[in-house]
Amino acid sequence: MAANTIDNRMLCKMFLAGAKSLEANKEYINELNVFPVPDGDTGTNMTMTIMSAAKEVAGLDENTDMKVIAKAISSGSLRGARGNSGVILSQLCRGFCKVIRDVEEIDKETFSRACEKAVESAYKAVMKPKEGTILTVAKGACEKALDMADDPDADLDTCIDEVITYAKEVLAKTPEMLPVLKQAGVVDSGGQGLIEFLSGAQKAFRGEEIDFTINTSAAATGKVKVDSLAADTSDIKYGYCTEFIIMLDKVFNIKHEMDFKDYLESIGDSIVVVADDDIVKVHVHTNDPGLAIQRALTYGALSNMKIDNMRLEHQEKLFKEEQMKNAASEEQPVSMEHKEVGFISVSIGDGLNAIFKDLGVDRIIEGGQTMNPSTDDILNAIDSVNADTIFVFPNNKNIIMAANQAKTMVEDKEIIVIPTKNIPQGISAIISYVPEMSPAENEANMTEEINNVATGQVTYAVRDTEIDGKTIHENDIMGIGDHAMLAVGTDIADTTADMVEQMLVDSDAELISIYYGADVTEEDASALCNRIAKAHPDCDVELQFGGQPVYYYVVSAE
Repeated sequence: MAANTIDNRMLCKMFLAGAKSLEANKEYINELNVFPVPDGDTGTNMTMTIMSAAKEVAGLDENTDMKVIAKAISSGSLRGARGNSGVILSQLCRGFCKVIRDVEEIDKETFSRACEKAVESAYKAVMKPKEGTILTVAKGACEKALDMADDPDADLDTCIDEVITYAKEVLAKTPEMLPVLKQAGVVDSGGQGLIEFLSGAQKAFRGEEIDFTINTSAAATGKVKVDSLAADTSDIKYGYCTEFIIMLDKVFNIKHEMDFKDYLESIGDSIVVVADDDIVKVHVHTNDPGLAIQRALTYGALSNMKIDNMRLEHQEKLFKEEQMKNAASEEQPVSMEHKEVGFISVSIGDGLNAIFKDLGVDRIIEGGQTMNPSTDDILNAIDSVNADTIFVFPNNKNIIMAANQAKTMVEDKEIIVIPTKNIPQGISAIISYVPEMSPAENEANMTEEINNVATGQVTYAVRDTEIDGKTIHENDIMGIGDHAMLAVGTDIADTTADMVEQMLVDSDAELISIYYGADVTEEDASALCNRIAKAHPDCDVELQFGGQPVYYYVVSAE
């Protein structure tokens, strides 16, 4: 029989069970994406977000108090947040934890207040909240929790059950709130992910048998972090990679942070110090980890301590494996020379990466449609660029929120996120940068410029559906525009040509840029380029190798 309160041990069990449930249903959630593209990533993003926090929780002692558990959930999900759905999920976790961290046990009233704070935090994180999404499902769950808190006959078990039941009812109505969901014949994927998490947590609360083992491999928590500066030479200056979290017991303001960074720089390099509420995440390479630990102890207790000897052979092996998977990213050394302005871009594909490097980008974050980088990935990139002002180009609408979340966590640099939704917009924005302009002027100029770029992307369908009046069958070729499905067919070249025709309707574009992907031969791409150039003699048509996965072609018109 379920208890009527949730103590620290039960909270851990519920959170880990919720994470496992979300992970188990990841692919099903991915399949609910409106566009039936092979990079459906809502389930993946939510899973990697929650697993980042689950890893923190799984490492806690069973007697850990509620405040530390809440911090592990909040901080872990915040740093691991990927994609819009992941960022919203992290904010739900963070808001919930702001209430429960101050209690020893969670009763029905505390649960309802925590749900209310969770929804408030999530809505604040979204600039233009849209109903029919995970936000709507979370709001419905919150409303039911508040109703149940006023019911004197309902215990906590009944409350949780009613919350989930009503959340499912709200989820079922999402297609009526968002026409695009109704057209595709699916419910909101983020809302489904939230239901899966809550359902798993409920099973743990009811004492059902659950495997609480959390996969802490790179597949679950993101790519392995290996520092290239430490691994690309046999003569390592600082041999110990030292990481820990400080649980603050005193004020830690900007001055304290700078003083601590200065001290770490005196004993090592590769410094990362990220302060978040009452914890500080620290990373340093040093020859004496004890010195870093002693200084950190003056600010509070330590947890999640990890010290690796980077001179050992197995670290070299890890580096080589990571280098093969993320060659483009690993080739970029940390920018040591100070500069006024720096640039960070999300990109994937050898050709596209090379284009951004040629345009002066300091750091490329490997990712995009098939893998959204986390907030922590963006923070690490920001830390590696030694500049006063850094422009970040997400180049994907599903990465903008994570970039903005990273921006709020940086205090020693000015971070400007240009809301680029795709690669062509990112390229256009960087090209329009004017060194003589101020950062604010460039931000306004870039933001205006990206609105002048029309884009189309060509890929294949992973399921049958109907979108924008077009019937789509599994394995059909789709040409997806900025706001609509532009073309559907069975031939890549024909569909791409049809898509371009639709992109140019009522357009005065003068330049068409075609980036062909990893699965397209240069010969086929050249033939397509010539075909489009012949059909549109008034436009300059450029062909470039992008090397991007999943998408055969990415096309821009401006």
